[in-house]
Amino acid sequence: MATVHLRIGDLVWGKLGRYPPWPGKIVSPPKDLKKPRGKKCHFVKFFGTEDHAWIKVEQLKPYHAHKEEMIKINKGKRFQQAVDAVEDFLKKLKGKEQNSEGKGDSKGKKTPKKPLKILDEDDEDLSALRDPSEKPVKDDPHFHHFLLSQSEKPASSMEPISKRLKIIEEDTASTSIQAADSTAINGSVTPTDKRIGFLGLGLMGSGIVSNLLKMGHVVTVWNRTAEKGGAFQCDLFIQEGARLGRTPAEVASMCDITFSCVSDPKAARDLVLGPSGVLQGIRPGKCYVEMSTVDPETITELSQVITSRGGRFLEAPVAGSQQLSNDGMLVILAAGDRTVYEDCSSCFQAMGKTSFFLGEAGNAARMMLILNMVQGSFMATIAEGLTLAQATGQSQQTFLDILCQGQMASTFVDQKCQNILQGNFKPDYYLKHIQKDLRLAISMGDMANHPTPMAAAANEVYKRAKALDQSDNDISAVYRAYIH
Repeated sequence: MATVHLRIGDLVWGKLGRYPPWPGKIVSPPKDLKKPRGKKCHFVKFFGTEDHAWIKVEQLKPYHAHKEEMIKINKGKRFQQAVDAVEDFLKKLKGKEQNSEGKGDSKGKKTPKKPLKILDEDDEDLSALRDPSEKPVKDDPHFHHFLLSQSEKPASSMEPISKRLKIIEEDTASTSIQAADSTAINGSVTPTDKRIGFLGLGLMGSGIVSNLLKMGHVVTVWNRTAEKGGAFQCDLFIQEGARLGRTPAEVASMCDITFSCVSDPKAARDLVLGPSGVLQGIRPGKCYVEMSTVDPETITELSQVITSRGGRFLEAPVAGSQQLSNDGMLVILAAGDRTVYEDCSSCFQAMGKTSFFLGEAGNAARMMLILNMVQGSFMATIAEGLTLAQATGQSQQTFLDILCQGQMASTFVDQKCQNILQGNFKPDYYLKHIQKDLRLAISMGDMANHPTPMAAAANEVYKRAKALDQSDNDISAVYRAYIH
């Protein structure tokens, strides 16, 4: 796109990364938001969303001059809603101008409009150019989350923000789709019109399906077993509007995109390759998204068999807990078919606060195992610290109070330690699953000829906890391995 000279208040078409141009308005950025160094860009608020971003000047076009061109090449529902929002804005603006024409000074003279300063590409202090009649972006409660990683000073409080798609292209070519507050009080998530299937209604899957339904997706569910309330969960979701699939093959054949979230590599393979498995329902164009935390080799195998039938494959394991799943605040790591990732955007917004696209299939599995390896090792160390405090006559509560005032303070540490002190090991993330992830991470390290001594030590502690019948308790039950 050709470089253009623009000013605060101009309507534009802004292009972000590989995504199509979107209508927006150049606005004044918050005072604490620095302009990216080395980039000639303007700060744009997009219509039809609560998205804001610095956009390079070569990625901007004047709105009116290119309106017909853009409408011809973009036909999506959300795009049309955004264009309608621009037209509504223009109508209101015209109405205000007509009303102001009849108002002047006491002698009947019209008050001339104060011209806006032309925005120079290299201006650093954009706040000086703010139109006094325009509400500063900083006051928009939907905006604080997006600013956290860009501001000099963090926001004093985290305001609820709407569920919006935010695309961030990085130098690594990885992409992040960010969203938050899955309750989407303002109903801002537009569900895909594709039929969604979901296999597996465990701790994580149940919360995911609930949020998909809340956001208006058409979902067909199936659960691997009727044990531990599986059949009851299906009934609950059917009451909420879900459809019931009889087999994985039936779900895959009925739906455009089928998600799976099960416990381990064997369960993931059986779901696809077993009797009445997903593979039997895959047809050309059907999408399969593996959300289970498994090893890269399993992902490669599943990707190959799905694509061999003409299907499209994406892996998308999730980082989080049962509570985060229920809240729709998971972090989704995706890899594989980029077009499937884009087709899943409304689903990922419903179930998570952020999703990352990491390239070829297998990369998400690797990253997830590394993350869970760190979390598992950290939890074992915290448990070790609590028991050592007790063994040396120190107050465990005081240890926790001090810990939560230091650099390692986090909601995770506070909640897990409080649960330990209260003897509450109700599963938020199964201990047996974190031990499985540690084992897989250690194996991955062996294959890469990379040492993982800390993970190996933690794995032994979790194995002891499993031997003490803690498998189906929360990962914090690793504490019990130190007191028996």
